[in-house]
Amino acid sequence: MIEDLATHQVVKNHHALGTSITLQLFGTDQTWLLDQSIKLIDYYEDLFTVNRDKSEVMDINHAAGLHPVQVSSATYGLVKLAVEKSLENFGFNALIGPVVKLWHIGFKGARVPSQSEIDEKMKLINPKKVVLDDEQQTVFLEEKGMELDLGGIAKGWIADRIRDQWRSFGVRAGIINLGGNVLFVGSSPKRLSGKWSLGVQDPIEKRGKNITSVMVPECSAVTSGIYERYLEVNDHKYHHLIDPRTGYPVETNLAGVTTFTKNSVDAEIECKRLFFAGKPVDGWLNDNRIGAVFVYQNEEVTYEGFDGK
Repeated sequence: MIEDLATHQVVKNHHALGTSITLQLFGTDQTWLLDQSIKLIDYYEDLFTVNRDKSEVMDINHAAGLHPVQVSSATYGLVKLAVEKSLENFGFNALIGPVVKLWHIGFKGARVPSQSEIDEKMKLINPKKVVLDDEQQTVFLEEKGMELDLGGIAKGWIADRIRDQWRSFGVRAGIINLGGNVLFVGSSPKRLSGKWSLGVQDPIEKRGKNITSVMVPECSAVTSGIYERYLEVNDHKYHHLIDPRTGYPVETNLAGVTTFTKNSVDAEIECKRLFFAGKPVDGWLNDNRIGAVFVYQNEEVTYEGFDGK
């Protein structure tokens, strides 16, 4: 047994979900729990990934226009949530893949597609054309060429499942960092207030350089921003966040928005809601939505829900 267990930390790094992952526990020396968490992440990646030919989500995509596909309860539940949020039409759309692939921003071959190409692919991103059967746990994409991609929501959902796992083992405090999607578990052992400190990325600096920081209770933080991937053509910058309502990168004065919510999957959804709105939304704060930080392209920073900011 370690002499000062209360202040001891254990950390594991991993690469999955297309990103670098860091899991950190306080007040324990049980590294085996982190090993179990990594197995859980890999298990969910095997179900949800669209970066390999074989997964439950890819089975759905391969069967588009042909037949429904029965999937596990985890995949079905996440698909159902993604479709429900896509139907709200605020900017998040789990079927946007065919349009994103046209632009290919951030990758070799990026280009500005023609309006006719965009119009053609826009026919394939209608969430109303996803048929869900709760009884059979099946998903059917009605049109051939339709694609589901849970990448905009899966990391938050997986972070919440890791937190469930940690809580079941009585974890006192920890940090789940899935490539910038951060979930604080319990109270911070480093401060009497129990609050955690989180830095918000400076959009014109290298990753890791912060423009501001906030003190938060147990919650999750997720950022949507335009500054990491873009295409420049004829002095016009096209960033990678495509608006499913237009088929073009969303027009905005924002560089990025970070949302703080009790559950990580909600932070994933809400940062997109606020980013596509381009400004604070009236009545947005509630018991689950703790706050948000807006960073504009002129480097102005505004705060929603943070006292004294």
